[in-house]
Amino acid sequence: MTLNYAVKVHQTKKNFFNAIKVISTSLISGAIALELWNIYALFSDLSVPTILEPVFWLGRIAVTIHLVEAIIAAAYAPSRQKTPIVYGTYTFFVGTVGLLELFDQEDE
Repeated sequence: MTLNYAVKVHQTKKNFFNAIKVISTSLISGAIALELWNIYALFSDLSVPTILEPVFWLGRIAVTIHLVEAIIAAAYAPSRQKTPIVYGTYTFFVGTVGLLELFDQEDE
């Protein structure tokens, strides 16, 4: 009975992580796109609605946090037999889930 419970917990965790990966990748990509739009508007003398300013700051904070996570993942990737640039990029887009997956692997 406990084995069945462990399998269900593992499957639930896997499904939850997959959902987070999709959502996180979409939001980080959106934050980058919004920032590029903001930069384009600055150089083109266009105005960006001021109501979006909190969204821009939230996006900047999220991208910064993901960047720090990506640097950590890239630093530890070789110890887990992963390519640093590939795993760092993956972790940048999926966030903390990438780090959890990296540190959850057994040492070989």
